Amino acid sequence: MNTSKKSNSISRRKFIGTSTAATAALSFIPMSFGCNSASSAKPNSKFGGVQIGAITYSWRSMPSTAEDILKYCLEAGISSIELMGNVAEQFAGIPQGPARPPRGVQLSDEERDKLQKAREEAAALQKEWRLSASMDKFKELRKMYNKAGVNIHIAKFAPARWTDEEIDYAFNAAKALGAKGITNEIGDEACKRLGKFAEKHDMFAIYHNHAQPGQPGFSFDEFLAHSPNNMLNFDAGHYFGATGFHPNKIIERLHDRIFSIHLKDKTGKNSDPANTNMPWGEGETPVADILKLVQKNNWPIYFDIELEYQVPEDSDAQKEVIKCVEYCKNILV
Repeated sequence: MNTSKKSNSISRRKFIGTSTAATAALSFIPMSFGCNSASSAKPNSKFGGVQIGAITYSWRSMPSTAEDILKYCLEAGISSIELMGNVAEQFAGIPQGPARPPRGVQLSDEERDKLQKAREEAAALQKEWRLSASMDKFKELRKMYNKAGVNIHIAKFAPARWTDEEIDYAFNAAKALGAKGITNEIGDEACKRLGKFAEKHDMFAIYHNHAQPGQPGFSFDEFLAHSPNNMLNFDAGHYFGATGFHPNKIIERLHDRIFSIHLKDKTGKNSDPANTNMPWGEGETPVADILKLVQKNNWPIYFDIELEYQVPEDSDAQKEVIKCVEYCKNILV
């Protein structure tokens, strides 16, 4: 870990000098800046040959319509994203489910039963909608994003437990969005099932890990073996936090089966506190090492910022994402 800590500290010193300026710059963006002005200010977040993007989950604490997400990308200079399926489906007109109860609110038995019934009814309506949905709205969304200079490289529909017909819909919608595949959480049944659909649609089924690599006997190879179209959405931060191992060992060995990498900064397995999300530059994840490895080898792997640390009270998710973009840029350029 000494090498990674050193490389992180170097990038942190370089980063501190620019993050304040980057955040300040956001305040000078006109309030009218958005979809209508996109064509005059196309973003470019490919730094030193490495594509940096974000998963739209990073903005979950802010308004997150498709239009909102595009505005955030343009403000942050992000040119490629992993789009959460709910954002795309909301744009396309899917029936909405019941609102999630506020965090910390205790429901009575009657309220829980009522909420569960409403969720089941909404799920049935959503399934019916998916099986008859036109791809036109997804194509419209792609056109809006592409015109602004933002590509959608993955769509996270996470459909492993859907019916076969709904999984076909997920791949068709992802293709209409311009994505090269769909993402789902990693698991044996998911990898067995979705890989076959990926082959059918000539796309990729791409799997995201949390702390599973820290479990005894875990092996990415077993999941990849189910289909040549199975790929990894390798979460380097979760991997490091759960195992304490340098992520580059996995990246070097499986680089041709890694479609994208989620970036975050965490403490390691044996740290105090252990496996904890931190503001970038304050954790121990060897972010600089990871970026430099892919850059050195010119591997066509996408990187996506996943903002998971606690957003400071005097900030918001957008300001923090901008800092993360600058962090990557300062390492790669």
